[in-house]
Amino acid sequence: MKITKVDVLLAKPDEQGWTPVFCRVYTDSGIYGDGEVALGYGGASRAAFGMVQDMAGLVIGMDPLDHELIWRKLYQGCFWGVNGGPIVFGAISAYDLAMWDIKGKFFNQPLYKLLGGKIRNEMRAYASQLQQGWGIGRSPARSVEDYVKNCEIALDKGFDAVKINFTTHRPDEGRYSKTEQTAYIHPDYMDVIESRLAAVRKTMGKNGDIILENHCYTDVQSAVQMGLMAKQYHPYYYEEPVTPHPELLAQVHQKTGIPVASGERIYSAWQYERCFQADAIQVIQPDLGTCGGLTEVKKICDMSFVHELGVQIHVCGSPLVTAASLHIEAVLPNFVIHEYNVNCMMPTMLKYATHDYQPVNGKMPVPELPGIGSEISDFAFQNSTVVTFE
Repeated sequence: MKITKVDVLLAKPDEQGWTPVFCRVYTDSGIYGDGEVALGYGGASRAAFGMVQDMAGLVIGMDPLDHELIWRKLYQGCFWGVNGGPIVFGAISAYDLAMWDIKGKFFNQPLYKLLGGKIRNEMRAYASQLQQGWGIGRSPARSVEDYVKNCEIALDKGFDAVKINFTTHRPDEGRYSKTEQTAYIHPDYMDVIESRLAAVRKTMGKNGDIILENHCYTDVQSAVQMGLMAKQYHPYYYEEPVTPHPELLAQVHQKTGIPVASGERIYSAWQYERCFQADAIQVIQPDLGTCGGLTEVKKICDMSFVHELGVQIHVCGSPLVTAASLHIEAVLPNFVIHEYNVNCMMPTMLKYATHDYQPVNGKMPVPELPGIGSEISDFAFQNSTVVTFE
């Protein structure tokens, strides 16, 4: 079996302006596979679109079942691949996912079978990024009542865990600047953060889990300051409290005693190994759409198991990359929880894939269709810029 053609797609923006990047890899057997770069947000989608195009010629003519050979060729075929980065590793991720999709379809098996077999039939999930609100026409959470309302919606949907950035939005209008979140958090600002956190804890009850999300806006001093305040509310873990640098992450964990999570801006096994050696992360968060695909992420997760760390796959893309994430979460012995990202629930985004796996009572199902279990939809092809390579 040989790869004969590649389509690269830059989707039109969804309701909030996100523009996912996809690839479809065709073979001479009639089987095709789909992949995604999970950089539809954050100002990198056009760069990712170009990188996937730049790599297309490297895979044409290869056997898609040789996913390790293809991964290595893509990694070594780009001068900028060494030491990783979101654009290069995002493109590698898209092609790697497509190869695994082809492999699953070729053997007529869901990916979890090829990854060794599922340990669980469903995955506990948390509602992520509730500071942004729910659905179309949503508005940022500003008042304490907004935070309570958003958590009540999550509870009504069956979730018993939430993730919130309590530091983002001002109570009146606008956002807090990064400057206000570094070195020292003013007592008035800390009071705002704590009032929100205390109300969420009361709403979630003593058995509900709360994940603190800082998006790297705080530095070590302010993250520790906030973490020491937050300990009384028993956070599940503390995500991206600082720049994802091993020594900085380790300081936050050591000084607060709160488990630290990071990974959406850490790329490759080499970068993760530095974090493992520094005891910097207790819950790793690699993204299948930016960290080298299933091939690299499975290796990282196996390494983390040796270090007795937890895994929460970072999920922030279309239903295609979500489906792939569910497969690897099903097989990992050190899986913690699934990220159900409300930012990805816009109607247009959901239409970019043929299957949209949704939680039931706060639990995500495992896809059972061959391959990833979802594909790029006709709607996506009709609403994207498409470049073809043969």
